[in-house]
Amino acid sequence: MSILSELQLKLSPSIRFMTKSFIFTKRRLKFFSTTSRPFCSKNGSAASDSGGEWPRRVVSGLQPTGELHVGNYFGALRRCVQLQEQGDDVMLFIADLHALTVRQDGQLLQERVLDMAALALAAGLDPERSVLFVQSAVPRHAELCWLLACLATNARLAHLPQYKEKSATMKEVPIGLMLYPVLQAADILVYRGTHVPVGVDQLQHLQVASQLVRTFRHRYGPAFPTPRPLLPDDGSDRIKSLRDPSKKMSKSEPDPKSRILLTDSDETISLKIRKAVTDFTPEVTYEPERRPGVSNLVTLHCLAADKLPEEAVEEAAGLSTAQYKRVVAGALCDALAPLRARAAALRARPATLRHVLRHGAARARLRADEVYDHVASRAGLTHAHPHPSQHDKIPL
Repeated sequence: MSILSELQLKLSPSIRFMTKSFIFTKRRLKFFSTTSRPFCSKNGSAASDSGGEWPRRVVSGLQPTGELHVGNYFGALRRCVQLQEQGDDVMLFIADLHALTVRQDGQLLQERVLDMAALALAAGLDPERSVLFVQSAVPRHAELCWLLACLATNARLAHLPQYKEKSATMKEVPIGLMLYPVLQAADILVYRGTHVPVGVDQLQHLQVASQLVRTFRHRYGPAFPTPRPLLPDDGSDRIKSLRDPSKKMSKSEPDPKSRILLTDSDETISLKIRKAVTDFTPEVTYEPERRPGVSNLVTLHCLAADKLPEEAVEEAAGLSTAQYKRVVAGALCDALAPLRARAAALRARPATLRHVLRHGAARARLRADEVYDHVASRAGLTHAHPHPSQHDKIPL
C-alpha cells in the first residue's frame, strides 16, 4: 500500500473526498516558460552549458520559521503540486538548516517542521510521486555547501541585496547569513536540480548558484546543470502586505493583520480583508502601479477563485471596494477552508507525518549520495562512501 493511500485511509471519509478532489482539480494558472523552454529538450531533459543533458528535476524549499501565509501557499506550495500533476520530478524540502540563521527554539522548530509537512500533504503533494523531506536529514546539503563555499567570494555574497538588508539590522552578523545563498545553491545542485520555482526577488540567489556551477566546471569539469527559474505569470510571487501594499506579504511583518495565514479561521480572514489598506476611489480596477492596494485584492481573488484579472474586475462592476472586499474574503475562505481541515487532520497524526518525512529523506539521500560522490571525486576529495543509513544491515 502506498503512503498516500495509507494516509487517506486514516482520514475521515469527508476529508479523504476533499483530498482526492483537490489533488485532481485542474486550474488555469500557468507558468512563465520563456526562460525554461529553450532549456528543455523534447524528451524532458535539460541541456547543460557544456552541451550534455540532465533529466528535468524541480527542487524547492520551505523555511519553517513562522506560519505560512497565502503568499507562501499560492507562490510555492500550490505551484509544486501543479508541477507534480503535470508530471515533473518534484523535490520539496523543509529548510530547517536555513532557519538557524536566526535563533530558534529547538522543540518549536521541530513542531513547525511537522506543520509544514501537514500543509504540504494537505495541498496535494503525493509522497510517492514527489519527494518530501527535511533538509537536515540529508547531510550532503551541508557537505556540498562547504565545497561550494570554497568557490564563492566574500565580495559577491556581501553585495547581495537581501544580505545587505538583513545584516544592516544586526549588531553581530552570523556567517551563516552570508553563506545562505551558497547553501541554497547546494540544496539545488546536490540533486542536480534543473528548475526552481522562484519569485523575481529570488533571482539573484539563483544567479549565485549558476555562477558556482560555472566556477566548478572551470576548475574541475562539468558536474551540474545550470538551474533555471520557473517564474509565475499569475502574480503569486507579488502578493502584497494588507497593511502596506508597497511591500510584499511577509511572515516577519510585525502587524499580524498584514498577512492571511493558512491556519486563519474564516472570521479572521474576513476581518483582515476588511481592514486591508486600499484608497479613496470606490470602483474596482486592476492597476498595480497606481492602485496597489485594490490590485492586491484583485490578485488574491484571482488566485483563490482561478480567474484572470479582467474577469475579476468585470465581476466587480458596480461594487465599491468595501463590497468587493466581501467577495475576495469569500473566495479565500472557500479556497483555504478545505486545506485547513485536511492539514488539521494530518497534524493530529504526527507519527504518520514523521514516517512520510523519513521515507522522503531516504529517497533524497540516495540521490544526494550519488551526486556528491561524483562531485567529491572531481574535486580530489577522498572517495565519498554512502552514509550508513543507506545500508540494510550495519555491522556493530
